[in-house]
Amino acid sequence: MFVVFEENSQFKAEKILSEADTTLQVESASGKRSKIKRNNVLFTFSDREPEGMVQEAQALAQEIDVQFLWEICPSEDFSVEQLAIEYYGEKPSSLDKMALLLRLHENPVYFHRKGKGNYRAAPLEILTAALAALEKKQKQAEQQQAWTDSLVAGTAPEEIASQLPSFLGRPDKNTMAWKAFEKAMEVTGNNVAELLLKLKIFPHELALHRYAFLSQHFPKGTAAPEIPIPEYEALETAAVEAYSIDDISTTEIDDAFSIQAISEQEYIIGIHIACPALVVERDTDLDKAARQRMSTVYIPGEKIPMQSDQLIERFSLNEGRLNPCLSFYVRANIETGEILERQNKLEQVFIKENLRSNHLDALVTLEALEDPQADLPHAQLLRPMWQLSKHLRRARDEFRGKPEQLDRIEFLFSLDGQSDDPNAKVILTPRRRNAPLDLLVAEFMVLVNSEWAKLLDEYGLPGIFRSQQFGRVRMSTHAQSHDAIGVSHYMWSTSPLRRYVDLINQGQLIAAVKHGVSARLVAPFKPRDADLFAIISGFESQYTLWSEYQSNMERYWCLRWFEQNHVKQVTATILRDDLVRFDNAPFVTTVNGMPELERGDKVELELYEADLLNLTLTCRYIRTLSEDEA
Repeated sequence: MFVVFEENSQFKAEKILSEADTTLQVESASGKRSKIKRNNVLFTFSDREPEGMVQEAQALAQEIDVQFLWEICPSEDFSVEQLAIEYYGEKPSSLDKMALLLRLHENPVYFHRKGKGNYRAAPLEILTAALAALEKKQKQAEQQQAWTDSLVAGTAPEEIASQLPSFLGRPDKNTMAWKAFEKAMEVTGNNVAELLLKLKIFPHELALHRYAFLSQHFPKGTAAPEIPIPEYEALETAAVEAYSIDDISTTEIDDAFSIQAISEQEYIIGIHIACPALVVERDTDLDKAARQRMSTVYIPGEKIPMQSDQLIERFSLNEGRLNPCLSFYVRANIETGEILERQNKLEQVFIKENLRSNHLDALVTLEALEDPQADLPHAQLLRPMWQLSKHLRRARDEFRGKPEQLDRIEFLFSLDGQSDDPNAKVILTPRRRNAPLDLLVAEFMVLVNSEWAKLLDEYGLPGIFRSQQFGRVRMSTHAQSHDAIGVSHYMWSTSPLRRYVDLINQGQLIAAVKHGVSARLVAPFKPRDADLFAIISGFESQYTLWSEYQSNMERYWCLRWFEQNHVKQVTATILRDDLVRFDNAPFVTTVNGMPELERGDKVELELYEADLLNLTLTCRYIRTLSEDEA
């Protein structure tokens, strides 16, 4: 005797070896024995051997007209054996029953299962709706396949072309358009960006890079919302005139300097910081707008400001007018470096001139700064500041335990053309980090950031401090030393027009300057304010995103610079293993086939193909430069 039963959603026909009340022991054609439950038995037979029965029944089942089968079915539940008699006649064979079982089972739209071997014909209205849905699904599958075929051939179907750019971000993966696109990627081996370029959805790689970033982070456009700027309190006018020092592309001027001579050795140097926190108060619309962006985004040829143009114009330290400032004055002996007095003021300062480092670098040399008789522009400001900056830097070096490395060349990007035009001419301007003007400005920025961090700490005011210990840089609401810079306290507070962290700290500093030790009662953020931790987390996440995009865009324009200037060979410095940094551009890459070299060794490389989509450059090692050549 043989049996047909269901196991793991499969129908099987095997030989019965023995039977019990609730189970049967069966044997397959291969000789494998197993125990099955009697409840899983569909029917028994003896009119043929079970071997090959399921395969034969599958072929026979395809000959059964499903529509006719549905029409002859009874309206109530029925078993396979009952229907077999109706369909085949009084004595259907086991093969007939098996074919019918398979046909019923593979058509759940027509026949609803009601237990082991039992079915019921679908009601007409349900069947009609189900068949319509199947037809619709079939047409969708055909349409989807047609779209896939078109995409593979390199043509974007008109019906879905407008959806394709969104696939760079977070596509709706349940849509037919995405499924067709995904299948096309499988066939072509392209990723999303490669296929979009192949389809000319974007005219070039630059357009794709920009869309991927802007559509995700600035879907409503890059212009900051124009929010009415409230009036602020009247401020005392400072008795000094100040000068800013920035490169020519800077439009958000945050800092300026003034000087007062007390004697040949004693000076009062003022550091004046733009003061938008006077109006950008916590939880106002201006504050929410700045917090949403967290920082200005800098890209070669353009920038996306944190603040609105209206607010920047109002608080940027533009020349020829009085500007509200948070000022730090230090009275010091520039010969000994001794700081004799410190003072903080909230005031308005007249900005005499916006000096540009691009125009001054060639004139403000180390020799001109050190020689009192040398011709030096703005000598009355720059020489005393330079003398004091040397003492400040020496003190930091002692704190740090080693001199700061400042001999690396940095590059400024500018474009002759539009930032969205890949053919815009790229201009790279090299600038040493140890340029005297840079050293001078940087030293006083470190000074004021350190002093103001101390001020908040002394008054018990929370802020967003930066520290570095054991090689790890972190932000926190309490002050710790910054070992790399070489100061006991440090925070960002000198770029409130460009960074949200600086803006928050400025609000705390204004409270400290106006209210002294009672500032904890009136400051925007009180001790243990949990929102500061949320700001730190949000800022670090956003700042990282902006930095990555800036780095990618600089990498793109470097590759264009190589192409535009037909650069075929470069020298580079080994950073580690096969990682090198080019000497003539801010470009870092790996080079296969490099010999084993030491960090700092110089090599000559040959440049091959640039990939403007993946931002890579194929290079070949030529030789290692001798010490004299390096």
